[in-house]
Amino acid sequence: MNQANINQQRGGIIHPKIARIYLRVSTDEQDLRRQERIVEDARAAGCYVAAVYREKASGARPDRPELMRMISDLQPGELVIAEKMDRISRLPLGEADRLVQTIRQRGARLAVPGLVDLSEVLAEAEGVTRVVLEATQEMLLRLSLQMAREDYEDRRERQKQGIEQAKASGRYRGRKPNYKVHERIVALRQGGTSILETARLVDCSPSHVKKVWLHYTSTTANNGT
Repeated sequence: MNQANINQQRGGIIHPKIARIYLRVSTDEQDLRRQERIVEDARAAGCYVAAVYREKASGARPDRPELMRMISDLQPGELVIAEKMDRISRLPLGEADRLVQTIRQRGARLAVPGLVDLSEVLAEAEGVTRVVLEATQEMLLRLSLQMAREDYEDRRERQKQGIEQAKASGRYRGRKPNYKVHERIVALRQGGTSILETARLVDCSPSHVKKVWLHYTSTTANNGT
């Protein structure tokens, strides 16, 4: 991150940019520690870090609780910082565009390493130059979003092929359910906790909460309890 891109100068006083940092790993990754350095990097670049949002969820899901909470918290002029674009989104391009627009509508902008940010140049540009720069910025953003989605689809395809090969050789046993997580989901839902809040507390996706709860309710109904 460039110091000039982080700080704003008004009347000789340098005002630090306010940043909200989003850290995400997919549900099959270990933890978030690898991304924690982003927080210190942002502070070293002169940012005031208002909050850090952490979750384990697929980037191909639009209903991530911490992402939604971050967007709700955003204020005009703030930065959204992530390690890479695929931490923000692995959604299909149309959905990814809508997600970015939601962030922009809050008056915030993305600050992702590798994504060229022309916002400061645009602020000084006029006429044809401004039009060209805006088009370039949008093209680079859409390219980054598309690459994140294609990488996700490639990974899914390789995983599918690996499972098919394992099944063919009799080695595939499937993923073992995490019974402790299931028990906590059921306990929270029985206590009246919402699906989104349960997902946040258990650190899983809302769809997983729905799946576990549906299985529990259907099983208890069939057993007459």
